[in-house]
Amino acid sequence: MSDKELRTKSDKQSIDQFIHQVRKLPKQGRGQGRLIFALDATASREATWDEACHLQSELFMATRDLGGLAIQLCYYRGFGEFKATGFVTETGQLLDLMNGVSCLGGRTQISRVLAHAVKETRAKAVKAVVFIGDCCEEPVDELCHTAGELGMLRTPVFMFHEGDDAHARAVFQQVSKLSGGAYASFDRNSPQVLKDLMAAVAVYASGGARALQDFSSRSSPEVRRLTKQIR
Repeated sequence: MSDKELRTKSDKQSIDQFIHQVRKLPKQGRGQGRLIFALDATASREATWDEACHLQSELFMATRDLGGLAIQLCYYRGFGEFKATGFVTETGQLLDLMNGVSCLGGRTQISRVLAHAVKETRAKAVKAVVFIGDCCEEPVDELCHTAGELGMLRTPVFMFHEGDDAHARAVFQQVSKLSGGAYASFDRNSPQVLKDLMAAVAVYASGGARALQDFSSRSSPEVRRLTKQIR
């Protein structure tokens, strides 16, 4: 069996195991959990974009078994371009939206992501915000202020940091802490880490903190570290 076939088999086993775990989660009785999935689509992330989209697509194909998860895709790129889709519940819809995004050079717009999350959750509760990016080029105080608003609204932000930029790490950690969320890092050589982290947030958004605790007890060290940050 070739290396590619082994990786494909391993990926399928991971997805099957995840689906088996989340099928045992209690269904929410208060309507669908809403999750905002925000991506930095600037040029610096182009090298890992296709890989990340592939992994995230596989993950969200499994969320149909979570019993009540609606996902909104949100991204920025280019010269002030910021877009947010409607909330979708069908796998095919989400895959089409994700695969339609390509990277384009520009500055970060994390402040717009957070402000958008505030607006959305004031209209109807958002269970979690996921952000994936590699740098930050914005005033820290403004980001922290909006993150604090999200914390008051009980909408935690999970900041997933690609790479090792020290400034971005410090900012992302502050944003996650003030919002009541969590920070984790990954790199292009650790796609399984990102897959595990995304699975954890999907479980949290659908089943809450107790479901995440249960999931993390059977998951990777990265997921357990993520879970310990949730207040």
